[in-house]
Amino acid sequence: MGNYVARFFEDSTGKLVLWQTPNVPLIGWAGFTLLTHVLPAGTWQVFAGYVSFGFIFTWAWLEITSGSSYFRRVLGVVVLALSIHSRLA
Repeated sequence: MGNYVARFFEDSTGKLVLWQTPNVPLIGWAGFTLLTHVLPAGTWQVFAGYVSFGFIFTWAWLEITSGSSYFRRVLGVVVLALSIHSRLA
């Protein structure tokens, strides 16, 4: 059992991968999410929300398709599902 748990969090070289330096989609998501909270209600706030969603969707998709460990891939699925759910709710 322990071997399966370890492999879930390891990349192909056997390194433990839980955290990585944020990449462009994650930084873009954080920036535009911040904008949605500081912009006054209106067109620009809505636009920032759409761009923010686009960035987090891209990040999640990249994690699902090329995440360095199974943990990262599952994290991508969870974030994608929550992001879509939040847009539909």
